[in-house]
Amino acid sequence: MKVGLGRRLDLSLMANSLIGWRKKSLDIDIKRTFYNILEKSHLLCLYLSLNAFRRQSKYWPKVSADPLTPRAHDMNVYDTLKSLNIELPPVALPAAAYVPFVQTGNLVFLSGHIAKKDGKAWVGKLGKNIDTREGQQAARAVAIDLMGTLHAAVGDLNRIKHIVKVMSLVNSTGDFTEQHLVTNGCSELLGQVFGPQVGAHARSAFGVAQIPMGACVEIELIAEIG
Repeated sequence: MKVGLGRRLDLSLMANSLIGWRKKSLDIDIKRTFYNILEKSHLLCLYLSLNAFRRQSKYWPKVSADPLTPRAHDMNVYDTLKSLNIELPPVALPAAAYVPFVQTGNLVFLSGHIAKKDGKAWVGKLGKNIDTREGQQAARAVAIDLMGTLHAAVGDLNRIKHIVKVMSLVNSTGDFTEQHLVTNGCSELLGQVFGPQVGAHARSAFGVAQIPMGACVEIELIAEIG
């Protein structure tokens, strides 16, 4: 079968186009595969780096410092509190126009709780007349009050599926920079009571010029119930 010159040129152009398209397609597939591998490698490196930082850094809250954390062994939260000699307080009356907590769906939002000592506001300013250690004790006291309010909100702390977020305001001077360490007093107790799976949470810690009633620390919390 004879094919004219024009027809042969058309077939040649079509073949070259097909080969070029296939090569381009293969190049795209190779690039896509390469970038997928690169992305997974970056994620793996980030995961390993965070784990190394968590193991070594003194700044990471020790939410699972105790290998026998009760929630890890399906023990009752209230048994844990009892073993720590912690008695949950009743819900404090709001000091202004707000409510202690609000539930929407499976999330419970607790209003900010100020640190209290002997039933009164724990007054002081970090970097001026309170050191980091005392600030941690104040934050721990806030955690106890938060759990008291959370108990009132959900009826049973064993229903808590996850402590989602903690936000901490630390009454501090302009040159004080250890708000994150102060807040560890709250975070570490939550981890000890609820265990590493339930108690580990996202967090923010801020230094502020003043807190209502002159309290040294105020903390709010978000929790998920099951």
